Amino acid sequence: MDSLTNSERVLYGSLFCLTFVTGLVDAGSWVAMGHVLTANMTGNIIFLGFAIGGVPGLPIGRSVTVLGFGLTGGFLAGKLDSLLGKQRRNLWLAAAFGFEALLLFAAMTVAWCFQSRGGQSVSTALYGIIPLTALGMGMRNGTVKRLAVPDLTTTVLTLTVAALAFDFSLTPGNNPRWRRRVGSVLMMFSGAFIGVQLLKHSLVLLLGSSAVLTALCALAQIYREETEHEAKLRASQR
Repeated sequence: MDSLTNSERVLYGSLFCLTFVTGLVDAGSWVAMGHVLTANMTGNIIFLGFAIGGVPGLPIGRSVTVLGFGLTGGFLAGKLDSLLGKQRRNLWLAAAFGFEALLLFAAMTVAWCFQSRGGQSVSTALYGIIPLTALGMGMRNGTVKRLAVPDLTTTVLTLTVAALAFDFSLTPGNNPRWRRRVGSVLMMFSGAFIGVQLLKHSLVLLLGSSAVLTALCALAQIYREETEHEAKLRASQR
């Protein structure tokens, strides 16, 4: 960790923060939006299979909506990359994270406008909140995939956990990124836990917190230098 540049510390810190946001968003989508995951598409595809197979309580329509808008978000991330790929890559990340923050703020606004007086969720509002959050997280998935920082995918931990265990099974001490991997797991766990606590107050609070954190991550990209990893990524598009 001591060998990292200041720019790398800001970048990695932002990705850890966005991993925490993933936990928040999926806590909100699973608990308050009818058992869908708007950030983790792997789980959502599995749940869609369960729903089609006849498992009760898993809505097919909402799962299909998540997948559709998640794919659209990935497509838009690719378009943004093609437009800004030759610019400094920290500015590209700022734009991508900024779009995600705007979509989360929009989802928060829909939740606030349609929140019922009795505190019960309104199904009509969910078909506004679900697409907005799925679109934002789809853009994040596409962006972070393109960035390709090892063990900081921000949304998927399956390979991170497997790599953590696998590397420890080899030569002792031959696990140079174990802190990064453990940190990713802890951040997503913490986001999910805190997300559930925020939902005890309101979905609006959860979405607003997610949007603010994402916006801060976007701003952080503007005020740092491009990392060596990002410079190589930009050079690959010339």
